[in-house]
Amino acid sequence: MKTNMRLVEARLRAYKQEHVLKVLKNLPEPAKQKLIAQVEQIDFERLFQALAEHNDSNKSSTANVTPIPFEDWDSYDEGEQRAFTERGWELLRNGKVGAIVVAGGQGSRLGHDGPKGTFDIGLPSGKSLFQLQAERLLNLSKRAGHLVPWYIMTSPDNHEATVSFFQNHHFFGYPAADCFFFQQKTMPALDFEGKLLVTADGALEQLPSGHGECFASLERSGAIADMKHRGLEWLFYYNVDNALIKVADPAFIGVASTHNHPIATKVIEKTNADEKIGIVCLNKGRPAVLEYNEIPDEINEARTKDGRLFYNLGHISIHLFKFRFIEKHAGAELPLHVASKNNAYKLERFIFDFFPYADQLTVLKAKREDEFAPVKNKDGADSPQSARELVLAQHQRWPQAKNI
Repeated sequence: MKTNMRLVEARLRAYKQEHVLKVLKNLPEPAKQKLIAQVEQIDFERLFQALAEHNDSNKSSTANVTPIPFEDWDSYDEGEQRAFTERGWELLRNGKVGAIVVAGGQGSRLGHDGPKGTFDIGLPSGKSLFQLQAERLLNLSKRAGHLVPWYIMTSPDNHEATVSFFQNHHFFGYPAADCFFFQQKTMPALDFEGKLLVTADGALEQLPSGHGECFASLERSGAIADMKHRGLEWLFYYNVDNALIKVADPAFIGVASTHNHPIATKVIEKTNADEKIGIVCLNKGRPAVLEYNEIPDEINEARTKDGRLFYNLGHISIHLFKFRFIEKHAGAELPLHVASKNNAYKLERFIFDFFPYADQLTVLKAKREDEFAPVKNKDGADSPQSARELVLAQHQRWPQAKNI
């Protein structure tokens, strides 16, 4: 204990965190041990390197950014669309596809006290985001004749509430054995002077460390071993707050499987340079995403002769990963991104930073109105109201569609 304490004291002084040392010395023993353990886990070197890079330049280098080739679903004829879709159904029928939802966020920005997945966007049915997704997955599984295993990534802040919500709703009809809950990692928060934030009870303020921790958390939790046991070949990845998500979409699976690249991603056309979604591109010849707050102005504003955005492949966080790719790169060291949130720095790793590990990326362009209804803000754009309107509009279109 004394040796640990001396090492912790030295580390805190070396990185100018004496305020934590003061807190530490006045804590009762159990709280003191918790804080010591938290400090021991921090990679201060990487933490402050990320902050330095963030303060150096908030925009990525543009020298090596170029457009990426993509497929457009609407450019395929009916025969091609049927063939891709049937290929996807074949994989689903053979139990080769799992689904993972990133659901570590709280609904506080929406005025909702609880995990974001438990939020009701105001549909006549009163269904939560989780229920909408569970029912879509169940319907898909019944049609395929094989259940799609569902991996649900939570955070320490909402894990118990998420699991309880599922239990209280009898997993929405989903077999409990096929719902695998696991927690993502956290990172310490820092104020704008680079000081670690400390809670009222003497612990470090910890925030979810981003969806880029997904594969490492899958491995740590035993979920990768579960996938291997099930014989999965593809994992469909999505965010919980997309009210229009087509979970384990057979058409997308078919396109990804046919091209057979390690990763596939769905995109929509980005038409507004100010929209808060990133762009899919090549960076130094490798597949990449530039997050919306990291896109340099000259790229963000570039337009074609007909006035459309030149870099217009909007990233909407819908991916397919080959299981072998996940297994191989679960321990990869991804870069840390810095964001300013609630008067503090939040450090995160992003799922798309796995893209450069793939030699090629299958990019499939789809229709925004069929794919993307984010629920991020209480009012205005990307709000429950806008998402609800998009979902209801889709329901009105369905009876007119050819392939019902």
